[in-house]
Amino acid sequence: MKIALGCDHGGYDLMQIVKKHLDELGIEYQDFGTYSKDSCHYPVFGRAAAEAVASGACDKGIVICTTGIGISITANKVHGIRAALCCNELTAEFCRRHNDANVLAMGAKIVEPELAVKMVDIFLNTAFEGGRHATRVGMMMEIEQENEKK
Repeated sequence: MKIALGCDHGGYDLMQIVKKHLDELGIEYQDFGTYSKDSCHYPVFGRAAAEAVASGACDKGIVICTTGIGISITANKVHGIRAALCCNELTAEFCRRHNDANVLAMGAKIVEPELAVKMVDIFLNTAFEGGRHATRVGMMMEIEQENEKK
């Protein structure tokens, strides 16, 4: 499994914790930045991580900004991405189980580091249930396809 990572300056510290955790687990990742706490624009890094997932270069993604809102909206603009802004263990579980989310978004000012690490584990290890949920995910993706034709 290979994970695409992206954050802005507001998510930088939390991303370093996530990277350390992935290293400890032996999970490969590609870091699309940012690489410092210098002020930057989250769409650059959210897009890069999301595009890596959408292209298949990475299996899943994790994106972080101050609240998680802006970077999750950005990731969701990329065709094929289902980025879920999660704030607790339940949302991290159900975004995978029911929505087949392929990008986890978090807010560094919203989620404490210990919880963020737990959410990463849940996100990476929870399988999509399929069944009626696959029908619903298919319906979501049809909306995306219809809007691209306009």
